[in-house]
Amino acid sequence: MQILKELTYIPDLSLALGFFDGVHKGHQAVINNAVNYAHENNLKSAVVTFLDHPHCYFYGSAPKYILTRDDRAKHLANLGVDYLIELDFGSISGLTAEDYLRGVLVKHFKPKAITTGWNHNFGYKKSGNVKFLEKYSKKFDYEYFEIPPQKADTLTISSTAIREFLTNGEIEKANEMLGYNFTICGKVEKGHQIGRAIGFPTANIIYPSELIELPLGVYSVSVKFNNEIFKGITNFGVRPTVSDTKQTSLETHILDFDKDIYDKNIEVKFLKMIRPEKKFDSLEALKHQITLDIQSV
Repeated sequence: MQILKELTYIPDLSLALGFFDGVHKGHQAVINNAVNYAHENNLKSAVVTFLDHPHCYFYGSAPKYILTRDDRAKHLANLGVDYLIELDFGSISGLTAEDYLRGVLVKHFKPKAITTGWNHNFGYKKSGNVKFLEKYSKKFDYEYFEIPPQKADTLTISSTAIREFLTNGEIEKANEMLGYNFTICGKVEKGHQIGRAIGFPTANIIYPSELIELPLGVYSVSVKFNNEIFKGITNFGVRPTVSDTKQTSLETHILDFDKDIYDKNIEVKFLKMIRPEKKFDSLEALKHQITLDIQSV
């Protein structure tokens, strides 16, 4: 997949439009339609999105993301997208819906197809929507596809719902909507070696500041390292039993694992929340609880 941050003339594309934070099952339905249309018609597919959430432009800050920008790109590449076009929202925010369609999408990409979700809006003051794209499809010679809401049980899948589930520690419900496990990727750093001292060594990585924060607590996880998958438990919190700091850390004890992985990259995939973080009266009480936590994995 080629990533472009400036408008380039690449004609005859099958486009998917949206911000796609999370690349959840609803987003996947939109993107898969664009990719499949491209394959069926001997075309290339592209996702047209923004570098940062439009809230950054309107409100000066973004909502906490579900995926980092790099991880969003990885998910899109895995779906078979040929081009990821990440635009600066501020540079096009003043365009009317027709100016954006004509002067950006049609001028640069001459789309053969455009796919969006059912609630897609664009253009100045959200003047463009799915009806607008359908209306102009003949004028600009593209096929338009509106993807209906996707459901998880009876709930409509959305980034907002997923953020709420993650914030509440309802990991399994969030994962069901995502279509994959909520994941934190990072390089293993040296910690204070307290876990090793009490018999439970941990791999410590930095929790990306732009991501939605989980509740402080202990989680059942799987860990991917060198294309191998291991079971583990992760503590995301301030370690109140052994530290007075208020700075959060992400510490993962990998089961049946004894390798030196400092400065190596791992992926921590969250499966469920086991319990909230708490302060124990002693290290022995903490060790006993960790043993119980491991038994629940």
